[in-house]
Amino acid sequence: MLPTQFDQPAVIRSATVNDAAQLIVLMHMLAEYEGYADRFVVTSDDLVNRGLATNAHAQFKIWVAAVDKTLFGYVVVYTIPFTFDLRPMVVLKELFVINAERRNGYGRQLFYAVSQYAQSINARLLRWQVLPDNDAAKHFYRSVGGSKDLEWENWLINIDSANNHYFTSCSP
Repeated sequence: MLPTQFDQPAVIRSATVNDAAQLIVLMHMLAEYEGYADRFVVTSDDLVNRGLATNAHAQFKIWVAAVDKTLFGYVVVYTIPFTFDLRPMVVLKELFVINAERRNGYGRQLFYAVSQYAQSINARLLRWQVLPDNDAAKHFYRSVGGSKDLEWENWLINIDSANNHYFTSCSP
């Protein structure tokens, strides 16, 4: 348990169905910061149906930083079942702590929960993305042993784009 601005110590724990509404608020805060709030469509029902409800086909895992029932941070991961060495890779999709609780160790504790999970499934890699101008995040990730991937670049295709030649004029 860690100290917080609250009257009680915080805990890092797995998210539950009861956390869905608060998680959406925190996720929207991250979407605002990262510049995609106008495209953010995830709902609390989506979180429940795709991962928080107890089922064997969860699409993600979430850990939260909480005091009693109040959330102030979270981390979302998903797993790629295997890569070239037949070992899983864990992808850290989102890590967020509210401003008032940053630099108090909660991001580190959330990251630790992810690292423990990755080790428990014998993952070879933990991978994530950082916005190019997010120097605070880069500093944080270096402090936990991360480094910039010098072997791979991110590439993408916007499948919804009407201007994409391959999707509009080619056939297999």
